[in-house]
Amino acid sequence: MSPSRKRVAVEELQGSFDVSERRACQVVGQPRSSQRYRREVRDDESRLAKRMLQLVRRHPRYGYRFITAKLRQEGWEVNAKRVYRLWHREGLKVPRKQRKKRRLGMSANGCVRRAAEHRNDVWAWDFVFDRTTNGTPLKWLSIVDEYTRECVCLKVARSITSEDVIDTLAELFAMRGVPRHIRSDNGPEFIAQAIQRWLKQLEVEALYIEPGAPWQNGYAESFHSRLRDEFLAREEFENVLSARRLTAIWKKEYNEERPHSSLGYVTPAAFAAGLGPASVRATPSLQQPPGHNQITQPRLS
Repeated sequence: MSPSRKRVAVEELQGSFDVSERRACQVVGQPRSSQRYRREVRDDESRLAKRMLQLVRRHPRYGYRFITAKLRQEGWEVNAKRVYRLWHREGLKVPRKQRKKRRLGMSANGCVRRAAEHRNDVWAWDFVFDRTTNGTPLKWLSIVDEYTRECVCLKVARSITSEDVIDTLAELFAMRGVPRHIRSDNGPEFIAQAIQRWLKQLEVEALYIEPGAPWQNGYAESFHSRLRDEFLAREEFENVLSARRLTAIWKKEYNEERPHSSLGYVTPAAFAAGLGPASVRATPSLQQPPGHNQITQPRLS
């Protein structure tokens, strides 16, 4: 029994059997100092609990550790134990997901065997799908820097072809520099010959994972889990314009406000800023592959 429960038991014994506090404490095994202890409520207790509940309502999938990190971002001097006590007092709980265990794939291009060593070393890209309120499909192209966990790109449209992927990469390469590797599955948009030739011209090594082994592209899968859990499952999209507006807001929050557990509960943007100058190569000429619409200047908007 916890000291608080023993305290209640002692009080019940005193009331039921008309015994002294000393005798009741001996029976229960409660030190008299613990029995007489009364916790002092801090002046900011109610304000802290109120703000914590506000953060929980805004981020229902965050646990108490993430809420602690968010409170510290706002200037609260709190530790995880205090937040956990309030968390338990308010009856808050995040249901834990049950995930199946998978065996490690044999592909040499998996994220475990070819881990990122610095910023812009390995980008991971993939697609995720959802629908508007009237049932029409939406498609997101996500690109994540595996080292800093930054969401480099989150593009949404009705459909995204291999040419759209090239256009998006051209813009990113112009703004951020050229990564050394890009990891993806074997989707038709990624294995298209036009993309392979273009990446080869820019000396970007394409790391294609083994078919049927999505866990080898673990950073993209992890990002999509957060994306669906914290964004797609909570928002309704009336049309493409609405989806693009909400996506831009969530992407900014993910990079600049959401603490990341694998980065020591700092944001990806803050972690990237602490690395100093980006480890990038000079951007080669963004020449388009044969047959593709020529881009005289990469779009930066």
